[in-house]
Amino acid sequence: MPRNRATASHLFVPRKSTRADRRSARTGFAEARTKARLATLPAVRREREGADPELRPVYPASGRPGPASARGGKLRLPKHRMTTAVAGGAYPFLAEAGLGAEGIFIGRDLHAEGSFCYHPFALYNSGRIEGFTNPNGILCGIIGMGKSALAKSIATRAIAHGYKIYIPSDPKGEWSGLAEALGGQTIALGPGLPGKLNPLDAPQRPDGVSEEDWTSEVRKRRLLLLASLAATVLKRDLLPMEHTGLDVALDLAVADAEAHSTVPLLGDIAHVLGRPERLDAALGDQAGSLGHAIDDLAHALRRLVHGDLSGMFDAPSTVTFDPNAPMLSIDLSRLGSSGDDTALVLAMTCASAWMESALADPTAGRRWVIYDEAWRIMRHVGLLERMQQQWKLSRGLGIANLLILHRLSDLLSAGDAGSRGRVLAEGLLADCSTRIIYRQEPDQIPAAMALLGLTGVEAQAIAALTRGRGLWKVASLSFIVQHILHAREKQLYDTDFRMAA
Repeated sequence: MPRNRATASHLFVPRKSTRADRRSARTGFAEARTKARLATLPAVRREREGADPELRPVYPASGRPGPASARGGKLRLPKHRMTTAVAGGAYPFLAEAGLGAEGIFIGRDLHAEGSFCYHPFALYNSGRIEGFTNPNGILCGIIGMGKSALAKSIATRAIAHGYKIYIPSDPKGEWSGLAEALGGQTIALGPGLPGKLNPLDAPQRPDGVSEEDWTSEVRKRRLLLLASLAATVLKRDLLPMEHTGLDVALDLAVADAEAHSTVPLLGDIAHVLGRPERLDAALGDQAGSLGHAIDDLAHALRRLVHGDLSGMFDAPSTVTFDPNAPMLSIDLSRLGSSGDDTALVLAMTCASAWMESALADPTAGRRWVIYDEAWRIMRHVGLLERMQQQWKLSRGLGIANLLILHRLSDLLSAGDAGSRGRVLAEGLLADCSTRIIYRQEPDQIPAAMALLGLTGVEAQAIAALTRGRGLWKVASLSFIVQHILHAREKQLYDTDFRMAA
């Protein structure tokens, strides 16, 4: 006998009833039981829970009966059509076809379970990826996650596709062995080493450029180099009279060198700056006396001749650049041991100016320029300006630049918000259509999200990446890629050999 007699009639079902009749009886019993319970509640509680049973829908514990229960049959929703680019915004790691089979093999796309290849120039020329406007890239990751192995792997495999590789600065000497193994060239610079570079060497004039235009271009490059070197040593911008002194001193030094059929040296510039009366005579009535206004400038350049960098950049070049070499690396490991990066930055400035003779030729083929340990140069505006020029000219010169950092927050060390250094650093990031992020520490995730515009899913991914896995953001597309190395590559790229027993 049911506990509530008022609802007992709802349980009565004729013997020859159908399944629908029995279901209807159970539903009626549940409704009647709820009505009875509400009738016995206090007035306040009835008002709170909805005392009117007629206005309040009541369903059995098993859910609403019939086709409307959504527990069976087909769920019919209105159709909606969208592009894969829009769908990728909500689901950034949906399996897709990848970037195609053309270019450098990187490894395995973990979501598509297929091979992942990368070819920046082919992607740029095809125009099939919206937002891919340049071949430049940035690679960052904490120590030990395999970012150096990835950079070396890209360089090695790119040579097989006809590319040439330039390393304008190798602060730790990690690229020297790889360059030698590939038949490339390594130039080691440092106190006591035989290698010497004259950063004022004139690049070879490209075909189709007149002699007059090329002379003007060489002069402009030399002035920019001298101003960058002086500003680095002085740790400030040059004053107007100092710019004038550099301008006149360069013309006098070039005239003296051409009279002896030689190339001007940095020592020649410093020698002329030490004689302001000669500069005043060359200026004539065009301006007042330079006097002591250029004393700081003269002493700044003297460091390259008689200071801690003497012997490397104050003599004619003892090495020549082989344009047919597959890889050229500038080894600056002898300059990277001190806490002050000034010597390293000066050497990088001179070496990069010397390498421009090869990079400035648009007929030299496609090239990769890899800036390793770039966190060390983020605080130096002069180098950032040179790198910005390299980034802007990448498409016209056939160059793909790759910037390697430990953390994305290293870009913020270029200066305070709104400063010249910060603007240049953020501009380099904006001009990179490819961003490769290996694992980041939890405290670096907010900076990565702000600088790269990562989604919440992508931010969770980079916090849990294992060794050799990275998030590849190629314009608007995202991939999780496992880098795959050959056994021989593991030997060449080993950066932990000093940690072995």
